[in-house]
Amino acid sequence: MKNRPIFWALVLLLAMRLLAMIWVPLTDPTEARYAEIARKMVETGNWITPQFDYGVPFWAKPPLHTWLSAAGMAVFGVTPFAARLGILAAAVATLAILWLWARTVADRRTAAVAVLVTASSGLFFVSTAFVQTDMVLTLGVTATMAGFYNGLEGRGHWGWLFFLGLAIGLLAKGPVAVVLSMTPITAWMFWRGNWKDLARLPWTGGVALCAALVIPWYAAAEIATPGFLRYFLVGEHIQRFLEPGWTGDLYGSGREQPRGTIWLFWMAATLPWTPLLPILLWRLRKSGKPADRGLHLYLLLFALTPLVFFTLAANILLAYVLPGVPAAILLAVTLWTQSGPGGAGWLKLGVAEAVVIFAGVTAASFLGADRSFLPSEARLIADFHGPGRLAILGGRSFSAEFYTQGRIVRWQTPAELAAWLKPGDGVLVPKGRREVFSRYLGGSLEPVSQDQDYLLFTPESLPQSPAGG
Repeated sequence: MKNRPIFWALVLLLAMRLLAMIWVPLTDPTEARYAEIARKMVETGNWITPQFDYGVPFWAKPPLHTWLSAAGMAVFGVTPFAARLGILAAAVATLAILWLWARTVADRRTAAVAVLVTASSGLFFVSTAFVQTDMVLTLGVTATMAGFYNGLEGRGHWGWLFFLGLAIGLLAKGPVAVVLSMTPITAWMFWRGNWKDLARLPWTGGVALCAALVIPWYAAAEIATPGFLRYFLVGEHIQRFLEPGWTGDLYGSGREQPRGTIWLFWMAATLPWTPLLPILLWRLRKSGKPADRGLHLYLLLFALTPLVFFTLAANILLAYVLPGVPAAILLAVTLWTQSGPGGAGWLKLGVAEAVVIFAGVTAASFLGADRSFLPSEARLIADFHGPGRLAILGGRSFSAEFYTQGRIVRWQTPAELAAWLKPGDGVLVPKGRREVFSRYLGGSLEPVSQDQDYLLFTPESLPQSPAGG
């Protein structure tokens, strides 16, 4: 009974996320790119090699997250909701593992609060159904860490979860999953000692399970597109993080950030709960040292590893902190519980803040106000009612490709576009190229619709016989 409000708060968060999966359009570049790769997987029937473009292999990531999105679209059709469904399942599985793990090391109330705070944290909530790799990686790392800790304690079949988590991580993002898991485990084992307890894990069967799940795809991917392993293992796992502005990226440019930015990302990722950290430290100072130092150190190492690992990395994203978020929150909640009376008021305030923000974004998308603040061409595609074809001038818009199911035509220059245009066709033009586009086609052209980045010109706004070139 005491946990019923927490249960209904989780139901409310899930309901908002389901609505957002329907109403919030796929955003460029990340989410729409991965959704379009999954759509191409369904369309072409090639489930071994994800494709960045038709016939162009996508070597940057393993395919587990793509398989999840593609499976949703294969069953429910090509929609944003279907593309996001598999990622939502990964998030729910992560929370389920967190709940079960927390139940073995704390009481039900603490476990429930840890799940609620995790689910309502800004980055986790957004990533819950955001089409990308990081939530699936977080599932793998959480399963690995929970399975190892409880397996070492001799708790039933938890040891198998350790190896299953490694397999999930290797198929979600590759060797970085092993680094994020084994680094804190190794450090903690040196502190803990009692290495003989490792015999409690099912090493023979577990290694065989992990190998059987992982090796076949890596081998098949290299056979299908030779060169994959070198690019993926060296380029994506070494050069990307050590070379500022890495130019070897086949699928875009590296996102260079000042070194150490990952710590600021963590503070943003855990909102609205971040401001409570100083209060927690104050409570701990007053109450003295917590009881279970082994568990707390394990969770601390788990939470800090992504931050330490990416501190000196040049090319990072906000989502890189996500694998450590469940551990950080479980640690904070257990310490809060042990350091004094519960904080029901803070919990209600934090969840209320999260609900208001998330509900506001979802409602804005439902009302169509997302044009001004979300990078997506979904609304422009919906605004095109012409009888002809649709083109885009310059670059790529993955959301435009997804919402036209790959039928939008890309042209780099106005000359190419003008030679292609026929009556009834529509064009998406970057706002920065409006003047040259208008001059080339003759006259002052007025778009029928626009969003953050593009203008839509339809048969009503285009000349019927554009000049060739």
